[in-house]
Amino acid sequence: MTHPSASALAAHAAEGADAAPAWPITAIDAGLSAVLDSIVETDRLIASLSAYRAVVIDEVRRLALLAESHLPSGGSGWSREMTARRVAATEISAALRIGEREAEQLVADSSSLVHDLTPTLEALASGRISYRHASVLVDEARTLPAQVWPDFEAAALPEAESRTAGGFRQKARAIRERVHPDSVDQRRRDAEGSRSVRLEPARDGMAWLTAYLPAEQAVGAYRRLTEMASSLAAPDEPRTLAQRRADVFSDLLIDGMMPTSGLGRGVRATVLVTVPVLALLDEAHPAAGASTLEGFGPISTEVARRLAAHAPSFVRLLTHPETGTVLSVGRERYAVPRDLRLWLRIRDETCRFPGCGRAAANSDIDHTVDWQHEGATRHDNLAHLCEAHHQLKHRTAWRVDQAGGGALEWRAPSGRTYRTEPAVALLA
Repeated sequence: MTHPSASALAAHAAEGADAAPAWPITAIDAGLSAVLDSIVETDRLIASLSAYRAVVIDEVRRLALLAESHLPSGGSGWSREMTARRVAATEISAALRIGEREAEQLVADSSSLVHDLTPTLEALASGRISYRHASVLVDEARTLPAQVWPDFEAAALPEAESRTAGGFRQKARAIRERVHPDSVDQRRRDAEGSRSVRLEPARDGMAWLTAYLPAEQAVGAYRRLTEMASSLAAPDEPRTLAQRRADVFSDLLIDGMMPTSGLGRGVRATVLVTVPVLALLDEAHPAAGASTLEGFGPISTEVARRLAAHAPSFVRLLTHPETGTVLSVGRERYAVPRDLRLWLRIRDETCRFPGCGRAAANSDIDHTVDWQHEGATRHDNLAHLCEAHHQLKHRTAWRVDQAGGGALEWRAPSGRTYRTEPAVALLA
């Protein structure tokens, strides 16, 4: 049967869902079946291409490892294998314009599929499973000792061929529990070392703050928040329970008392807020520009003006509305980072490696030309690099030069070049 062309399908859809069918019902059924066949075939092709992508991504890692084999060992925990993975991930991240964490995941998953889980790679190449299913299987297998991977894969792979990716995740976790040689108590003790808190910017001036905790702590904290939020219910209370729970959460973290301090002092964090001067004077001015919150991005002018006027835990930075040049910095906040450090933090905002979003406040200040090679401690020879990319610059063939105006020119080991710009244009 000849499948209808995309243009023909689009034209038919444009006639409107309420239009009288122009085809006999049997023809519509046949056409629908043909379109679904095309979708299934396309999905199989995508799976096959995903398998091919895994093979070529692993080839990047292999070539990076081959290049490292001709160099001295990195030392200090940087094995040749680790260095090769870092180089491969950063090359792929920069070339595909994806996050480095995503690139690292692609490199790790590809290596596992090519070398350790070849039946899963074959199922992906034949279109029997999707890349999402393969990723779930790899992710669950990676938490198991290597010696039980074949048993896990043999039990899990048939389930992947008959379930949705979400349903397969649940089944794969059950299989993992069954084949894991270690007790759940031991695994729990090991997992506690990974507890963390993560901030993720969202739309419309909002953000997600999530915590990875032992289950009983997470459940206990959530129930406590719910109890406190429920106690605030009143006939004239306009907030929903979910809204009250969120407000209690933020109140406790931002203004709550430290349980062991005994000093009655609230918990306060220092944050940079960049506010265009005209936004303070006239938020409707066409040249007012956007206000930004460090680590998040643009915020409303109303919020920025309130923070600039009243919040003692925020450093107020006034910028020129056209050039973005800093005109004034709150002098009372200069005691602990020194002037140049704060200046660079404002300029860079994040680590300056291509694609990295780690906050400058949590990064190192690196001499582009090393101090030992006569590099000066000047704004045009300094830039923020997170610890991982600082190490990458010194331990691999990645190279960087200052390009003027705070811009950096990066050269990858492959010879490709990438340019990163400062977050804020400052006076040089």
